[in-house]
Amino acid sequence: MASKSFEGIIVGGGIIGTAVCMTLAKRTNASLALLEAEPELALHQTSRNSGVIHSGLYYRPGSLKARTCVRGREALYRFCQEHGIEHERCGKIVVASEKSELGALKRLWKRGEANGLSGLKFLTKEEIRDYEPNAQGEAALYVPQTGIVDFKQVAEKFAQEARRYGAVIITSSKVFGFQRKGESFLIESTSGTYQCRFLVNTAGLYSDRIAKLCGLESPVRIIPFRGEYYELVAERRALVRNLIYPVPDPRFPFLGVHFTRLIDGRVEAGPNAVLSLKRTGYSKFSFSFKDTFQTLAFPGFWRLAVRYFGTGLKEFCRSLSKSKFTKALQRLVPEVRKEDLVEAPSGVRAQAVDRGGFLLDDFKLIVEEGMVHVLNAPSPAATACLAIAETIANTVIRKAGLKSLSLPLLEELLGS
Repeated sequence: MASKSFEGIIVGGGIIGTAVCMTLAKRTNASLALLEAEPELALHQTSRNSGVIHSGLYYRPGSLKARTCVRGREALYRFCQEHGIEHERCGKIVVASEKSELGALKRLWKRGEANGLSGLKFLTKEEIRDYEPNAQGEAALYVPQTGIVDFKQVAEKFAQEARRYGAVIITSSKVFGFQRKGESFLIESTSGTYQCRFLVNTAGLYSDRIAKLCGLESPVRIIPFRGEYYELVAERRALVRNLIYPVPDPRFPFLGVHFTRLIDGRVEAGPNAVLSLKRTGYSKFSFSFKDTFQTLAFPGFWRLAVRYFGTGLKEFCRSLSKSKFTKALQRLVPEVRKEDLVEAPSGVRAQAVDRGGFLLDDFKLIVEEGMVHVLNAPSPAATACLAIAETIANTVIRKAGLKSLSLPLLEELLGS
């Protein structure tokens, strides 16, 4: 079968892949194709998260996370406004439940200011109830930049815009073969064979496998962590106005169980973080021999397991016990009862781990000849998607010798 030729191919149709495709399509006249393994776009991490537009509060100043989150956040708000995507800049509070957490809360405040957040407000025990009448704590930090949106809708709009500028979106196209052919690449997939000059790997949960397929000795392995959610029953949604978060443990990259009002009015509670035995394993009983074997065969996993044994055990116990899950939520909203919670869809986070057993805290992009591989893009990647896409687009334009036809999309959206 003859191969179809494009100048560039993006592998993975989540929010990062669709943002990259749209950005390149708009800024260049290169022929582009996006290959997505599933029958529709954005079925995994993009659509199975809490839909929060993050402010940039948590991230180390100067890190790629911090820089892309802050710039990408405002570009995302502008994009949603211009394209009629329902969203809301509702703000959130981060609650110190105990006096021992006050120091960490103040450090978060300083970090937020260092990342350019304005309007942060330190709330006393009494003032918390002005924002969340049913929340309780020793103090809290109000963060006005935080918002909510349906990221699947955003990704679908990115794809629609990419098509408008000439890109081809191909679903049910799982990549299984790769070879170099002179200065080009030959990519085999379930939808056919494709030839291209450059490739962008945004495959999320399978990004390390795509990198390996392309001959890259990846320094990290994707370890999947399942985040399990509950949802407040309709008659108890009034317990939460917007978003209520705990002070996070700085030793662990997850933010702890929290309350999130979704754009459709539902209120989610969670997630916890437990090891998943399948990369797309959305139930406690999901299992893949290949995924499990690759996790257990990776030396970094065992070093990680030893390092976080206590924390992991607590998360596992909370996964098995609705009572323990409820108790964790009651630290933020004491009136929540076990019977107020019903199970909600879970998600799986693609967490990159190095051979030393360390969780990668920042985004990880590797540039090879003719290729860009996104090997770690956890939260706030959805918020930062336009900024990440701009970074990748700039790299591709420079490395592939493409002519840029317009201003960077991010600058256009930010109005600068």
